[in-house]
Amino acid sequence: MFEALHLVVAVWQPLPTTVPRWANRVAGSAHRNMVSATSDHQPWRTVDSCALAMGGVVGRIVCMHGIGQQVASEQSLLREWTPALLDGLTRAGHGDSATADDMSMGFYGDLFRPAGEMLAVGDPMFTAADVDPGLEEELLLAWWRGAARVDPKVAPPEADTLVRASSSVQAALRQLSRSRFFGGLALRALVFDLKQVRRYLQDQQLRDAARAAVRKLITADTQVVVAHSLGSVVAYEALAAMPDHQVQALATLGSPLGIANLIFGQLDPRPRDGLGAWPGSDTLVWTNVADYGDVVALEKDLRPGFGPRVINAVVHNGAHAHTVTAYLTDKLTGAAIAGGLGAR
Repeated sequence: MFEALHLVVAVWQPLPTTVPRWANRVAGSAHRNMVSATSDHQPWRTVDSCALAMGGVVGRIVCMHGIGQQVASEQSLLREWTPALLDGLTRAGHGDSATADDMSMGFYGDLFRPAGEMLAVGDPMFTAADVDPGLEEELLLAWWRGAARVDPKVAPPEADTLVRASSSVQAALRQLSRSRFFGGLALRALVFDLKQVRRYLQDQQLRDAARAAVRKLITADTQVVVAHSLGSVVAYEALAAMPDHQVQALATLGSPLGIANLIFGQLDPRPRDGLGAWPGSDTLVWTNVADYGDVVALEKDLRPGFGPRVINAVVHNGAHAHTVTAYLTDKLTGAAIAGGLGAR
């Protein structure tokens, strides 16, 4: 494993806006030493030279959010992810292997945000009638079947329910509203989530833009990519299209990558002979973490689709099966991230 290369520059206010090119290749240990040495001296502040040079934050750990984040932003998501990820590292016994400065967020949620209009903030006013035939309807029914397997409150689909598409969609939405997974999620939000998955897979321009949000953050210093939900599909495709990247660990959380025809069969690059492309070099360690009750992660074991090198773990997030912070605080997630950072 290799250490990230950073320079910490101590400066008086105001901060400079440019950094010499030579400043981008100084040992990362200086970063932590300088932070601790200068934190008590108020006129001095520390600056990550790589972040300044790139016009933003470039971290050793690149994160990718999931569906339903269209009204969020990079910074608001980092405020949610950072403490949970650092707690997961602590649970794994590697609390000193990363800091908040090591993290960056690839954001693509704005690609799904509707233009402003006189409606409630957030999602369009979707109803059951707005679930499109094809991928949206099939994914909804797959979620229903998955929820029925793990939640006794959810009645399973019956043959007569599936005779008419309109009836099956209404029944699926009704049953999912009772589940511990989707309970409390507004119907319009659930339908909007379906549409986000469908649009990502079928709108090439949007798909390219989402993947670009990952690619622009992957540098020679990036060691770990952590991706949640639909973000795991985005990150997987982006990494698979970057054969020379040096990422050491990929952690996918609550991932739908294993859903056979709806997701797996639509991946870019397309699977060959039933096997998906490996998203990196032979040294990449891919850990897939799924909660038993996570309906989005219908297939908990990704080895059938991506080969025996994928490490799969099942965790218990309680009532928050798909919540990213519950995944991040788990010891197994922390261990996967720490391994990519070179922790021993």
